[in-house]
Amino acid sequence: MRKKILLLGSGELGKEFTIAAQRLGQYIIAVDSYENAPAMQVAHDYEVIDMLNGEQLDQVVSKHRPDIIVPEVEAIRTERFFDYENQGITVVPSAKAANFTMNRKAIRDLAAIEVGVQTAKYKYATSYEELVEAVKFTGFPSVVKPLMSSSGKGQSVIKSLDDCEYAWNYAIEGSRGDLKEVIVEGFIDFDYEITLLTVTQKNGPTLFCPPIGHRQERGDYQESWQPMPMNVEHLEQAKEMAAKVTAALGGAGLWGVEFFITKDGAVFSELSPRPHDTGMVTLAGTQSFNEFELHARAILNIPIPQISYLRNGASAVILANNTNNSQPRFLGIEKAAMYNDTDFRLFGKPTSRPYRRMGVTLAYGEHPVTELVEKAKEIASYIEVI
Repeated sequence: MRKKILLLGSGELGKEFTIAAQRLGQYIIAVDSYENAPAMQVAHDYEVIDMLNGEQLDQVVSKHRPDIIVPEVEAIRTERFFDYENQGITVVPSAKAANFTMNRKAIRDLAAIEVGVQTAKYKYATSYEELVEAVKFTGFPSVVKPLMSSSGKGQSVIKSLDDCEYAWNYAIEGSRGDLKEVIVEGFIDFDYEITLLTVTQKNGPTLFCPPIGHRQERGDYQESWQPMPMNVEHLEQAKEMAAKVTAALGGAGLWGVEFFITKDGAVFSELSPRPHDTGMVTLAGTQSFNEFELHARAILNIPIPQISYLRNGASAVILANNTNNSQPRFLGIEKAAMYNDTDFRLFGKPTSRPYRRMGVTLAYGEHPVTELVEKAKEIASYIEVI
């Protein structure tokens, strides 16, 4: 039962996954591009490498000979995963899935063309000139995203051709890795967005968590809440699409599948083959297993018969101020801790920069999720990063 897991990406999501996996007796090697990353602080061993350097990645895999590789970020030489699978290493959820989902082009074409789920009208661009032509194809307004990025980095809305130059430069600056290509999407007139955490199992049914609502700012999630009140038919549409796309990619694990919800139903946006930042709301005890525990159990082939909804919950981010700091400290913890039915997590990041996510507050109970969001935001406002 004890497996050696190589975790590629050691931020706050990787930290919570490491804790969940260790509670199941696993051995974790945390990897990232900087020392003392959050997951490294709780892992058995760690490595600092450039994960976009294929030779360095190969060396770490050869050194540790893991049973399982768990990618937790986008900026990885995922094409190496096929060779690791051929060596008998399990790649989560699979080498194909990791390759496709780390790149918006591959996953969008699979969803829209191979699987046939509803998506926004879209086109790709590898230059400013191609971007202009793509915008003419998709129409105004349109959304521009780097093919490889996370948490909304590099995304902008184009309302006229005058916006194209800024959108191109901003997208390339926000791109992770060395891929200089963007996707241009026709704007979806949606009522709200959801994350549908989806669990695929090796020997069990595909399961779904209660839908999560969220709000973004500067491309990053600010608050999330569970469950998101929504039309039952629209939720079933989202579940059907999530099941189809994850089945086409293959493998076991937890997926963060994102949808736009319009007046007519669900429209597929994108997905991540790993715990989702908006899913940190599950740390508030909203369901029988949080998203990190579900990911660990699915990876280890521990049966998950069902996911039970337990109570309403909300999360709000704790952000760094507008300066770059080493060894950041926190003020206001005592005041934040005085609220009933709340909690918080401080991620332990060794440095801070403007708007960097340094922690999260949680609120839970029988109150409506709108009230819990305000409560979580209020607690977050008391915690200052200095």
